[in-house]
Amino acid sequence: MAQRATVARQLPLRDRIGSITSGTLAWIYAALLVIPFYYFIVSSFKTNEEIFESPLAWPTTFDFSNFTTAIQQADLGLAVANSALTTVAALVLTLLLALPASFALARARGRAGKIVESVFALGFLIPSFAALFPTFLLAAALGLFHTRTFVIFLLPATALPLSIVILTSFMRTIPRELEEAASMDGASSLQVLRQVYLPICVPGIATVLLLNFLSFWNAYLYPLILIGPDTAQRTIQVALPTLKVDAGTDYGVLMAGTLFTLLPVYLVYTVLQRQMQRALLSGAVKG
Repeated sequence: MAQRATVARQLPLRDRIGSITSGTLAWIYAALLVIPFYYFIVSSFKTNEEIFESPLAWPTTFDFSNFTTAIQQADLGLAVANSALTTVAALVLTLLLALPASFALARARGRAGKIVESVFALGFLIPSFAALFPTFLLAAALGLFHTRTFVIFLLPATALPLSIVILTSFMRTIPRELEEAASMDGASSLQVLRQVYLPICVPGIATVLLLNFLSFWNAYLYPLILIGPDTAQRTIQVALPTLKVDAGTDYGVLMAGTLFTLLPVYLVYTVLQRQMQRALLSGAVKG
């Protein structure tokens, strides 16, 4: 600590002011994030009266009745299972489509590859709500309206532009000498992808999985329209608003239900965050 303080005193005045300012802003930003999250957690263990009378006070008792009520009232257990099934299936399908496409684009050297990559990039320009009516007509024409199956096929389509851009960027950083050496050993294109590219692209794959998991898990508009009121198939984001009613909403129960739905997100982020940080640092160094 003494050595650090000595180094700080040796810095120019402008640098010290900048360091203090940036540190202060970082702590303020952290407080802006932590205080609402703290309020959100403590409210999950309170009644409506306690929430409105002392919003930031620590709960007097850690009663889990709000969680039990939320799970039973909105059938959140089944909704979480539906969301998990939909999200995992959509993630698997996204990778099955994005990895070969990114591999082909990363190896392409002609103008056709750039044109195809530009077409994928155009997906960023299409807002999700603009495709709602055509998607509705397509689901009805295929006989998949009010089914979870169509949502599983739809979600990867919305994720492919970002997934392909990220994975293609990673695959382009891999030296072609590795691919040429594998090809000389008799490896096919599929083996090159599986044995050379995939192990190196693990941080990029983790980034794609994490970003798409958050998008798929939090999807609300399309599951609401396409699955409809079927309680046996609805996802967690569609089930959660049923806890809020016009006459006397129990905000403690609503907070508890929302916190319950965030646990899978926290677990997935904990597992994949290190790989995503490696991806960001790798991109910064290579850039």
